[in-house]
Amino acid sequence: MTVHSAGILLYRRAARTDAAGLEVLLAHPGGPFYSGKDEGVWSIPKGEYDPAEEDALAAARREFSEETGAEVPDGEPLDLGWIEQRKGKVVHSFGVEGTFDPSALVSNEFEMEWPPGSGRTQRFPEVDRAEWFGLDTAHEKILARQGVFLDRLLAALGLSGGDSR
Repeated sequence: MTVHSAGILLYRRAARTDAAGLEVLLAHPGGPFYSGKDEGVWSIPKGEYDPAEEDALAAARREFSEETGAEVPDGEPLDLGWIEQRKGKVVHSFGVEGTFDPSALVSNEFEMEWPPGSGRTQRFPEVDRAEWFGLDTAHEKILARQGVFLDRLLAALGLSGGDSR
């Protein structure tokens, strides 16, 4: 059975970044597996949903709120389509213009046995930090397969510049 996930690629206009003049908000996964990793592990704030029970945009809005502690800003979402990640998960993304203060991040948590085989259960945030990145840097930070969402955002906004992988 295919796992579905949906998320929000929050963006803001910022002249200081790259040729496109945009920054995007990316989330760093929490938990011990990612604590020392940076490039290629960041993601759009997203989470799983059942397409038979919930619409992708509604799920993306819910998951953004759960992972950041903030509501998705008002505005017309841009449907950035979907991708299939390496392990088969289908991720649907929506671009929304808005602001978010990364220092205000409040993420939901998950439990896991840590260290493995210890019998101890610990709680970790799903997202341990969020940060604004220009598109060039975002391409370096984001999971490889999600990078296409950055390019689709540029296209949807009718912009050029930044990295065009």
